[in-house]
Amino acid sequence: MIRTQTLRVFVTVASCGNIRDAAKALRRTDSAISMTLKQLESDLGAPLFETDRKHTLTALGVEVNKLAQDLLRDYDRTTERIMALAAGREGVLRIAAVPSVAAQLLPPVLSAMLADHPGVRIELLDTDSASVHTLVETGVVELGIGGKPEASAGLSFVALFNDPFRLVCRKDHPLARLARPLTRQDMRAHRLISNKSTAGYSGFDAEGPDHVSAISARNVISLLALVRAGAGATILPALATRSIDEDLCALELHDPMALRSVGFVLRRGGNSSPISAAFQSRLVSLIQTTDIPRQP
Repeated sequence: MIRTQTLRVFVTVASCGNIRDAAKALRRTDSAISMTLKQLESDLGAPLFETDRKHTLTALGVEVNKLAQDLLRDYDRTTERIMALAAGREGVLRIAAVPSVAAQLLPPVLSAMLADHPGVRIELLDTDSASVHTLVETGVVELGIGGKPEASAGLSFVALFNDPFRLVCRKDHPLARLARPLTRQDMRAHRLISNKSTAGYSGFDAEGPDHVSAISARNVISLLALVRAGAGATILPALATRSIDEDLCALELHDPMALRSVGFVLRRGGNSSPISAAFQSRLVSLIQTTDIPRQP
């Protein structure tokens, strides 16, 4: 088998026209270069240079030189890409995140990533926590950001912050006139629009207000449109209420357990790629500089 380094020696000698200059360029001794060329010609069973002075290629040498240059060019480009991938300068990062995180936290992080790593491509899917878990577990995405998965799932969870739930309603809604945090009893008398964001949290599904909902919606934009139209109120994570319209309000709930823990969702036992690790570090840094209630 002909080694890549052997071909590099041959191409350098062919370019320099002599062993001495090639040895200087490769930072090797003249004798080492000479031995490498002899071994290559022995392996091929034919000479590559017309004379021992190495300034004129044989017909075979001309063809081998062309092929070797092409091979080395491809090899160098491939090696550079591999190094770029390992350093996080190139590659694809696929992320699934709950909509509130995707809309409120990720834009500046992803923008900075692309500015510093122009060779990186990022694919972002925004969906509910259950779907985030499935996408990570099945390998469709490398990293998820959402609620804590079930302990039985083949996933690991790194908590980032707590996101309390808020009741979102119109400012002319009866509940908006209460000058205190809302209790479950307060909400039971009013129509609530259910959604996936409270699934599995604080008992909202089984015994909380969601069980009386006559209407449900999955998309936050649709939810808020229904609320504005007077179809009812809804419960959303506080992060999702940061940019609601002026005619709506987000009311605090009188329930310390009415919150979700948001964090990184990864496949259990897997190692993060360099790009993913860099992204995670950037997001953690952003969270540390915001007013989000962080995990202790």
